[in-house]
Amino acid sequence: MTGPVDLRPYFKGDRLVTVPRRRPARLALLDRLAAEFEPGILYSEEQVNAVLGRFHPDYCMLRRYLVDEDFLGRRDGMYWRSGGTFHLD
Repeated sequence: MTGPVDLRPYFKGDRLVTVPRRRPARLALLDRLAAEFEPGILYSEEQVNAVLGRFHPDYCMLRRYLVDEDFLGRRDGMYWRSGGTFHLD
């Protein structure tokens, strides 16, 4: 069993400088990005793009990865958080 993935090499400050090629690291990154979206809230594509654009200029790629890996759901141009780590208070 391995420990948590260190995402620091993929960031410079708050900006994502590279997307991990290895799936375990990419999933850890997507989990981190999914945390930017509140469960139970619907987001427009423009809102999702704005959030992801704070991290990387290719927000379309990040959005696609999040949907493909079931971190975000999508229907009729709306998105919602559908996966990832949830922290309960």
